[in-house]
Amino acid sequence: LSPRGHQPMSDYESRFWIVFNGEIYNYQELKKILEPDGFPFKSDSDTEVIIYLYRKFGADCLKYLRGMFAFAIWDAREKELFVARDRVGKKPLKYYLDKDKFIFASELKAILADGTVPYIPDYGAIDEFLTYKYVPHPKTGFKDIRKLPQAHYMIVKSDGQVEMKKYWDLDFSEKLELSEAEWQEKLLAELKESVRLRMIADVPLGAHLSGGIDSSLIVALMAGLSERPVKTFSIGFKEEDYNELPYARLVAEQYSTEHHEFIVEPDALAVLPSMIRHYEEPYADDSALPSWHLSEMTRAYVTVALNGDGGDENFAGYERYVALKRFEQLKRLPMKPFFTLLGKSLYKAAKMKKFKKIWKFFENQAANRFDFYISIISFLNQADKEDFYDRELRSAINESRWSSFSKDYLDAARGNDWLDKYLYTGINTHLPDDLLVKVDIASMAHALEIRSPFLDHVFMELAAKMTSDLKLKSFDKKYLLKKIAEKFIPRECIYRPKQGFNVPLDYWFRGKLDGYIREQLLDPSFAQRGFNAEYIRRIIEEHKTGA
Repeated sequence: LSPRGHQPMSDYESRFWIVFNGEIYNYQELKKILEPDGFPFKSDSDTEVIIYLYRKFGADCLKYLRGMFAFAIWDAREKELFVARDRVGKKPLKYYLDKDKFIFASELKAILADGTVPYIPDYGAIDEFLTYKYVPHPKTGFKDIRKLPQAHYMIVKSDGQVEMKKYWDLDFSEKLELSEAEWQEKLLAELKESVRLRMIADVPLGAHLSGGIDSSLIVALMAGLSERPVKTFSIGFKEEDYNELPYARLVAEQYSTEHHEFIVEPDALAVLPSMIRHYEEPYADDSALPSWHLSEMTRAYVTVALNGDGGDENFAGYERYVALKRFEQLKRLPMKPFFTLLGKSLYKAAKMKKFKKIWKFFENQAANRFDFYISIISFLNQADKEDFYDRELRSAINESRWSSFSKDYLDAARGNDWLDKYLYTGINTHLPDDLLVKVDIASMAHALEIRSPFLDHVFMELAAKMTSDLKLKSFDKKYLLKKIAEKFIPRECIYRPKQGFNVPLDYWFRGKLDGYIREQLLDPSFAQRGFNAEYIRRIIEEHKTGA
């Protein structure tokens, strides 16, 4: 980056000042739109393009941006601050607001460094974390610090007035009636364009490759657009049930990529203290560990990498959608005669560890769609959480509990059927607060930029116009995307059980890490924070014995 691209950056009159985190892929096209206005650009940076877009269009500038971003623009004349975050939440933005000040940053550490922000824990956030394994927006874990939600902007005025507005939303209600062949052609063309935009870079570029449908398809399209071999990076495990490297190698060999691999072992957990410092909030997605090591390995070779994130969100790739479909079909039947059928049918799809949880759930005839959804995505259910807390912490949590997070999005979804509504909910909850947090922090900690073609908003708007039967056909997840992938990658990479980015923690915790887990969770200081030591001890013993 040349000195002219340094931040904070101002327009030619020094009226508008910007700080910006992210990447605008279409900024060269936007610069051409601004040329007739005669703005005296002093750099070739996307940052400066945003300044003049804002100068010309105000908040409507966000409609033109194709990329990932979090930025703030100070209007020195009007004495007001404009703060915005990208449509799906790839880039973080957190803030503290009181009657005297507004502080914003990408990290909690930067806000707390001010020295005047109170360190008050948000007990409701702790409770939500134990449900979702992440802290849902706008919470952060600190009572007075908030996340700006994805696809929102704020205007903060010098007199203390604050306006927050959502500027973009996915609409699943308008469908295009196309044949399967027409859909394949249309989706592939838009995905190619999304990949092309994200391959524009003046630094070394590569791709993360798991051997699954999404990342393999991205690598295939990159290979078709590149004059040189694509650099690919994959993570694996010694435990065969978790290892996807053989599939990644098939794709790497087919496209003659410059392929690199890393095997994650239990001693890889030595990075946990560093990860905790970077993740800041309570976060329990175990795939953060391989993501961390994958980013570290990748950065040794390239500065930018494309990945397959977003394929599951757009095309119903998670097992929970199969579980929900079974629920939708079976809940129409008289409940009591089918308790056993429901339990057996849903057990595998919902990935419940204990059959009795499904049985008990359906024994309650008040079961509804949202309750079932929460039951299959929850880390701990409400009863488990009550046992997890001591009396004092339980009381504090009950005063600040907030249980409508997912339901708010489910109710707000504009869609034609249940799958549309749940895809919308996942895109607005799990995607920005879990998946994208994991990837952004792991990559940024290693100065690596991750770009996700499936999360291009134009592509997502197109995918939302597909009918649900093309995404989940019978119980076949990502049906149409698989048909597209058949043209590019080996069938054994497409039609295999989904492994995801899971870590063999069961093996590790019963083996080399057993002592580490006991040392951390059974330390007296842990109980002093409000957690039930005996309950935790019992869980550890049950896990050790496989109960």
